[in-house]
Formats: sequence, structure tokens, C-alpha cells
Amino acid sequence: MKALVPIVVSLAAGLSITWALEIRHRFRQLMSCETNVTQFEFDWEMDQDELLYVDLDKKQIVQRLPEFAEQWCRPESLLAETQINREICKTNVEYFAREAGLPPEKKVAPQTMVYAENLTVLGQLNTLICFASGFYPMPIKMSWTKNVQPVTEGVSRSQLYSNEDFTFRTFSYLTFTPALGDVYSCRVEHRALTEPDTKIYVVDVNTESDTRETALCGAGLALGLLGVALGLFFLIKGNHCN
Repeated sequence: MKALVPIVVSLAAGLSITWALEIRHRFRQLMSCETNVTQFEFDWEMDQDELLYVDLDKKQIVQRLPEFAEQWCRPESLLAETQINREICKTNVEYFAREAGLPPEKKVAPQTMVYAENLTVLGQLNTLICFASGFYPMPIKMSWTKNVQPVTEGVSRSQLYSNEDFTFRTFSYLTFTPALGDVYSCRVEHRALTEPDTKIYVVDVNTESDTRETALCGAGLALGLLGVALGLFFLIKGNHCN
């Protein structure tokens, strides 16, 4: 997509010169479906930012950047078109697969990491994030455990997002209150993995130590500033007396 922006420069002789600044954007409408799979993905992207996606289960359009998306679509018509496109997509996938001689499915394994949303402080509510990216095809399963026991309360999952190379990424969230010694895990299952990929997050003694060290640093800084203030006070007082 190109946009031309006129720039006019006036010269002393009364002439003017006009340039055109070329701006390039990439707009992508992504529609994903598979044979024998009910999962369906449809979204609009601009420069790798998601403008909107269609949730057919809830029959709604979720706008990520309304100020841009609203300029290009009418939700009612887009929802109806998406329902039709889902069936067309599935039919086309089956047709092209047969015409190509049912080639082997492309599979790319996810890369996974687990981290806390905020600085971990014992007893303070926080969120663990399990991030899986670079996988194909779409279907992926993510689950949590706490001290080896399955956890479902406080768990939520983002939609699937597309990457530049048409692989996918997604996030799973777990709300938790850190307690010393607790062990959390995020288990990821995908067709490209020979076995589930499990990432571990341990609430250890370093969490408490880091908090204590931060407090000590803060106290030291406060004492240092107090010393500077007292020094300036006596310096000014001495000069005033002289």
C-alpha cells in the first residue's frame, strides 16, 4: 500500500517545488483453516499490528485498533462474509490438498518461555505468562500446574496471532500469589512436538533476597541524600556567618 504526501517548498523567486514522499504499508488479511479441524482464524493486520479479528463462536468482531479498523469495515457485513469464507476456506483446503496429492503436513514446533508479568514479590498478586511462538499448524494446547497439581482457576488464554512468516503465536496467563518454594509449570502440546514441552517457574529464596536488597539500597540512598542535605546546610550557614 502506498500513500503520496505532497510537500511544497516556496522559493524567494516566487517559484515552488512539489515533492511526493512515498510511504509504504503492509496490509494483510489472514484467513486460516484446516481439513477436519473446526478451528478457524480470520484477522486484519497493518504493519504487523492487528487491526481486528473475528470471533465466530461469539459472533462478534474484536477491534484491536478501532481508530484504524473502523475506517475500513462495517461489522455486520464483515461478520456475515467471514461465516461464508470459513466454509469456502475449508472446501478450498480439501480441494488443493487432493490436487497436490495429499502432501505431508507442514509442521513447525513452538518455542516456549515462561516469565512473570511484574517483579516477583512474595505474597503479592502477580501473573505468570507462558508464551509460545513460531508454531504451525494452528492447534496448540497449553496447561498449568502448581506443585505438580493441575491448575485451571485464574487461567486465561489469548487468541492466536500470526507472525510475519505465517506461523502463529499465543499467550497463556496464570494469576498467582508467589509463596516461597512453589513450583509452577506450563505444558505445551503441539503436533510438531514429539513430546510435550514443559517450562518451569520456581519461586525461590532469591526472590526474597532481591526484595531485601532493593529495600537496603533504597535505605542507603536515603541516608546518602540526607548526608548531602546536612552538608549543604552547614556550608550555607558557615558562609552566612562569615
